[in-house]
Amino acid sequence: MNIVPSIEMIPAKYSDGILLCQEPMDGSGDLSVTRATTVSTRFNAAGFIETVTSGLPRLDYYTSDGTPGCPALLVEAEATNLLQRSEDFANGYWAKSYGVVTFGTTISPDGTNDATTYVIDTGVGIDSAIERTFLSLATGTTHTLSLFVKKKDYDTASIRFYTDETPTFICSFNLSTATVTGGTIQNYGNGWYRVSVSGTTAATVTNPKVELIRAAQIRNSVAGIYIWGAQFETGRIATSYIPTVASTVTRDADVINKTAISGLIGQAEGTVYLEVDALFSGASDLFCFARATANTISISKNSSNRIQATVYTSGPSSALNIAASSTVSGNMKIAFAYKSGSSALYINGVQIGTSATAFSFTAALTQININPTGFFEGPGNQRLNALAIYKIVLSNPELASLTT
Repeated sequence: MNIVPSIEMIPAKYSDGILLCQEPMDGSGDLSVTRATTVSTRFNAAGFIETVTSGLPRLDYYTSDGTPGCPALLVEAEATNLLQRSEDFANGYWAKSYGVVTFGTTISPDGTNDATTYVIDTGVGIDSAIERTFLSLATGTTHTLSLFVKKKDYDTASIRFYTDETPTFICSFNLSTATVTGGTIQNYGNGWYRVSVSGTTAATVTNPKVELIRAAQIRNSVAGIYIWGAQFETGRIATSYIPTVASTVTRDADVINKTAISGLIGQAEGTVYLEVDALFSGASDLFCFARATANTISISKNSSNRIQATVYTSGPSSALNIAASSTVSGNMKIAFAYKSGSSALYINGVQIGTSATAFSFTAALTQININPTGFFEGPGNQRLNALAIYKIVLSNPELASLTT
């Protein structure tokens, strides 16, 4: 395919507040980046978690084998780590039973010597644990608990959070086999794994509690496990790590857009291409063109966590919508060709659907937004590998080729 896109962006270069595009080369398509807080983190090119300054795009080098790869643009919604002392487990904020913590015993995922060893003592009783009881936890809400763990002497344990005084949501893990039951596990390299468990509270919540580590291992006051980076947040997934000290901390949403570029957007027809890992934390917009919410073309996830392409011409009522029939996980190549009377959505080389619905906009499309706030679905969580915009409708064979 020799057609040149009007905008092409593969995350690689940036300056303060600007993410640079490869096309056009005059800077007219470069994207603006804003994020109010400085507590945002990424997995850097050296293979460590680091804090990214406010206003800079987060080029994230994480791969599933825990080694740095090609960068992707990490774009997330607002999130709050509801736990304090996320790395200081010796603090009285954390209750310990039948165990001893020692700070600064090995290199943590951030590359400094600030990980903690948790050793089970010789006492007789219930399993060893570190825990925190919450004063309140809203009913009917979904939360995710996550913790970085590394094998020292033993490799099996669990993290869990309680509602109604019972361990409702449990993730049991084995660090030798890198497997979990009831949760997820991610390799962060150097022997470190991030384990997480998610769940929705019932109608009644009493004595809510998170348990960072629970184990029944050799009780000799020597054998232990390394831990670091505790996080408890609302939502269905563990988002990028948010460090805390004496209070909870909120990471603001990444806001990435470009305004006043109607000349780079196909007004009557066009094609949008995304290569993205949409992390499926709930309904959210991945990308949209817009002048205002009454005139919008979007690619998003719906409430069933399925990719959809939508054209809006009169506010929240869509003119057309093409949605996938099932959830697609992992990295996806998505292309949406839009034209009144002839639109099509392709994912990973497969035609998801077409629409012969006619539509017309009441005003020009003047801006693009990645992970937009204030539109129909709201911001989500994603890793964007590539973006391309064409001012024409690509043919079905071209769409299939582009997304394969």
